Amino acid sequence: MKLPVLILHAAGTNRDAEAARACELAGASPHIVHINQLREGTSRFSDFGMLVLPGGFSYGDALGAGVRQALDLHVYFHEELTEFIETGKPVLGICNGFQTLVKAGLLPGAADECGRRSEGRQAVARRDVTLTHNAHDRFECRWVHLAVENGARAGCLAQIREPVFCPIAHGEGNFQVSDDEALERLEEDGLVAFRYVDTDGTRANGRYPINPNGSVADIAGICNRAGNVIGLMPHPEDHVDPIQNPLGDGKGLGLSLFRAMIESAARR
Repeated sequence: MKLPVLILHAAGTNRDAEAARACELAGASPHIVHINQLREGTSRFSDFGMLVLPGGFSYGDALGAGVRQALDLHVYFHEELTEFIETGKPVLGICNGFQTLVKAGLLPGAADECGRRSEGRQAVARRDVTLTHNAHDRFECRWVHLAVENGARAGCLAQIREPVFCPIAHGEGNFQVSDDEALERLEEDGLVAFRYVDTDGTRANGRYPINPNGSVADIAGICNRAGNVIGLMPHPEDHVDPIQNPLGDGKGLGLSLFRAMIESAARR
């Protein structure tokens, strides 16, 4: 039986079809579900074995990238989504989905793991990480290389052997931290999942456009402590077939990320 994957759709989401195709090619059974269907109870998170928050501009980024969708998740689905994550089911946030996971406090981790305090059943937000406007203060649309960070808690990523080559398309993809201590915690706890690298796999060290948005420590994606929630700004779903590669060499398929997560989930 194929792993059922929930592809979350909201007003402004525009990469759900690509994410669904990537999941299908990776061997799963994707289902694009509007967030209102979850609110109405016609679908539930527990019906699925994996959750993907795809890219786009949910709610037009009216309150900031991913903020409005993050509020929906927090207000309407806090307990259900927390349970989904705590059972170990994988969650992948891409671009706007990554922004949503960060703004919702689901990345880099649960409230008690991220320097926050709890009141009752919900966390009082005091995020140490964010995604903000690109360093050059303009929308960036280009292809980038990103490499899996050795020692990342997301163990499924270890099977990705070569840098992933895929596009970015964002105006608020600049990953930043509150202070040096916050960055040190991310590094020491193995929460950095991806970094921007050059064609040889060498870290960008802040060089533009290898690091396209000014992200601190070249961080392109992070994970939670359990390793089952992963978010990244680039779009691996836009490079799942060699014909999509503008260099024509067929290397660095983003499909490898979907295969890694889906195969890991199927073994649970």
